[in-house]
Amino acid sequence: MAETGKIFQMTQTGEKTRLQFSGRLDSDSVGAIWNEAVEAVVDGETVVDASEVEYCDGAGSALLYELQRRGGRIEGLRSEIAKVFELFAGEEGERKTKERPSDSPLEAVGRVGWDFFRDVRDQITFLGQMTVVFLSLRGNRANRIRWNDVWAIFERAGVQALVVVGMISFLTGLIMAFQAAPPLQQFGVDIFVVNLVGLAMVRELGPIMTAIVLAGRSGSAFAAEIGTMKVNEEIDALTTMGLDPMRFLVAPRVLAGIMVTPLLIVYADLLGVAGGFVVMVARGFPTVALWQQLTSAVGVNDVLAGLIKGFVFGALVAGIGCLRGLQTKNGASAVGVSTTSSVVSAIFLIVVVDAVFAVVYYMIGF
Repeated sequence: MAETGKIFQMTQTGEKTRLQFSGRLDSDSVGAIWNEAVEAVVDGETVVDASEVEYCDGAGSALLYELQRRGGRIEGLRSEIAKVFELFAGEEGERKTKERPSDSPLEAVGRVGWDFFRDVRDQITFLGQMTVVFLSLRGNRANRIRWNDVWAIFERAGVQALVVVGMISFLTGLIMAFQAAPPLQQFGVDIFVVNLVGLAMVRELGPIMTAIVLAGRSGSAFAAEIGTMKVNEEIDALTTMGLDPMRFLVAPRVLAGIMVTPLLIVYADLLGVAGGFVVMVARGFPTVALWQQLTSAVGVNDVLAGLIKGFVFGALVAGIGCLRGLQTKNGASAVGVSTTSSVVSAIFLIVVVDAVFAVVYYMIGF
C-alpha cells in the first residue's frame, strides 16, 4: 500500500486498484497528488472511494472528473459534493459535444430546422399555459395574482429604466432632426422635420426602441433569475410544495411587463419629440409654430397605434425571458446561454411582430 499525505491512499489487490480520498480536495491539496492519482488509474480496474471526502471545490471536482474520464469508478460521494461534481461534469460534457466532428451540410440544416420547430412548439405551449393561468386568476384565493411581486417587478423593470429609455429616446429624436433638417432645408420645408420626428417616434421608434431596451435590461434579468432557480432546483421545490411556477414566477413578470411598457413608450415619445424640438429651436424656429406643426401631423390614432404595440411588446419581452429561464439546462454556463438566448429571441420577435403590425395597420388604414 502506497500513501501520499493524509488525503490520498492507493491500495493494489491483484489487478484491482483502489484509490481512497479523505479530508479536503481543494486547490491547496490537489496539486500535490494529481499526477500520482491519475497515473494510478487503470481503465475498468480502478475504484475511486470518495466516501471520506469532507470538502471538494473546483480543483477537486476536476481531479475526480479526470479519474472518471480515464476509466475510474467514483463511489461514495456525499450528496452535496455530488451536486458540484455533476455540474462540473455536465459542463465538460457540453464542451465535448461542441467539440464533436461537424455535421454534414444536410445534417446541419436538419438540426437547425428541428431546433426551430421545437422552439416554436415550446413557445406555443408556453402561450397556452399563460392563457390558462391568466384566465384562472379570477378564481379562488389560491389562484390570485401576487400583486406585491407585480409592483416590485414593475419598479425594477419600469421606474429604474427611465434614465436609459429617456436618454436613448431624446438622443434619437435629436439625431433624426439633425439628419433630416439639411435635406429638407434645400426645398424650404425644414419645418416638416417636426412631422417626421413626431410620427416616427410615436408610431415606430418609440415602441420598438423601448421594447429592445427592455429585452436587454429586463427580459435578460427574468431569464437569469428563473434560470438560476432552475439550476439550483428551486423550481422543482416549488412544484413539490404544490406551487405552480407559471402562476408564482411567470405571471407576475408578464403582467408587470404588459403594464409598464406602454407607460415607458409614452415617456420615450415625449423625450424623442423634445429632442427634435431642441434642434429646431436652435435653428431659429419658434416653439409655437413647432407645436402647431406637431399637433397637426400627429393624431390620436398615431398615439394609440404605438400604445397597442406596447402591450404586445411587453408581454413578448417578459414571456420570452421567463420561457428561456425555464428552459435552462444544468451547467455553470447554462444561465448565460439562457440569458443570451432571451435577448436574441426577444429582439427578433419584436421586429417580426412590428412588421406584422405595419402590414395590419396599412390594410385597415390605421
